[in-house]
Amino acid sequence: MKITKFIPNTLTLFNLLSGLIAIICVFNNFYDHAFIFVCLGIFFDFWDGFLARKLDAQSPIGLQLDSLADMVTSGVVPGVMLYKLFDTIQQNQPEYMLTEETFYMGVVPYLGLLIPLASCYRLANFNIDTRQTNSFIGLPTPANALFIMSIPMIQYVDNYQWLTDALDNPYVLLGITLLSTYLLNAEIPLFALKFKTFSWKEAKLQISFLIVALALLLMLNFVAIPLIILVYISLSVVVNRFQKSN
Repeated sequence: MKITKFIPNTLTLFNLLSGLIAIICVFNNFYDHAFIFVCLGIFFDFWDGFLARKLDAQSPIGLQLDSLADMVTSGVVPGVMLYKLFDTIQQNQPEYMLTEETFYMGVVPYLGLLIPLASCYRLANFNIDTRQTNSFIGLPTPANALFIMSIPMIQYVDNYQWLTDALDNPYVLLGITLLSTYLLNAEIPLFALKFKTFSWKEAKLQISFLIVALALLLMLNFVAIPLIILVYISLSVVVNRFQKSN
């Protein structure tokens, strides 16, 4: 067997390794490092599929490995991150807080684990849903992971104090948790972000989106990430309606 057959699965395992390291970083409060390793895992996730197609190395075990690695990097890690963000708010509560409120804040952090549950269901459904061969139904787990992992990174940016204050609010975090849980499995058709070719004719939608995303990142830094996810969803809805009208 050609050694090239092993390249895609090796990259998938690097994706999994990145996710495992990110979990350790989150529990040690190294949120910036966790963000980097999640991004690295998503990078490996992009290239394993691309190279599997180019090297004709697609296999059933590769499909399973890809889902298992994504479950950790793009499912467990953001769930653990939300748990830690909720827990940090609880730890910073003044001592004079009412016992009832303290109790609820002790319970609320575990709601962050809804993200791994929703991600697991989405990934399992993706593997058997024939509608998702060339597009997605619901928000892909890597996009959702970037959205959640950007929260502590936004809090490092000094120019958006109002946004930092909002993200320190447990009700806002709870809203993000519930919204993410819904979007992961919502019946919303979204265009695929993985390239089968870098040809402008066949991938102009994806390339145009990446250009817009890069421009937003250069202008707004980490604050751009939630906006990019919003643009992705909105653009997909517009494209789908345009295609149906034709």
